[in-house]
Amino acid sequence: MMKRERPDLTRAVRELGGFNDLAHPSELPESALSHRLDAFIRHVGEVLSWTWLLLLAVIVLNVTLRYAFGAGRIELEEAQWHLYSLGFLTGLAYCVQSDTHIRVDVLRERLSLRTQAWIELYGIVLLALPFVMLVTCFALPFVATAFSSGEVSPSPGGLQLRWLIKAALPLGFILLTISLLARLLRVACYLFGAPRPLQEHADG
Repeated sequence: MMKRERPDLTRAVRELGGFNDLAHPSELPESALSHRLDAFIRHVGEVLSWTWLLLLAVIVLNVTLRYAFGAGRIELEEAQWHLYSLGFLTGLAYCVQSDTHIRVDVLRERLSLRTQAWIELYGIVLLALPFVMLVTCFALPFVATAFSSGEVSPSPGGLQLRWLIKAALPLGFILLTISLLARLLRVACYLFGAPRPLQEHADG
């Protein structure tokens, strides 16, 4: 039995006029700076993605010790939510860079690319960046207090150096700021032609 080739749904819908300039991150031009920032975020995301494999190993180890040997350990339980927090917080920036975060696509996909870009511009400048900067400003003293006080886990046998896991909060939001700035530069390239798109730099 011959396998039917699956058509390119996006291309087919465009040809039928169903969507008007459906946007994808690759459709927005890059500037030299946004290209470097995106590459940095991608590299960090690829490195920190190993956090999830480490988390899985810790969970399996803890479950095995608890149910096979009756020897569950509190430090392994704490390590689980520490690793989950690190993976989640640092993964936000990668989601924005790759445009895999949640959107209301049922509305967005019916807008023109230019309209999407304007919404992106106002969303980043008026909502995303102020929120991220506010969280970062409050998170830094949060980490500094834990460091200066030598805060440790209140549980017997828990992990030490509590400031390390708290540092994941400002780290994640600083990376998110970089990712948002790269996205903002790409939107500005498309809407205003400044900074100059990367292709123009190459042609020049």
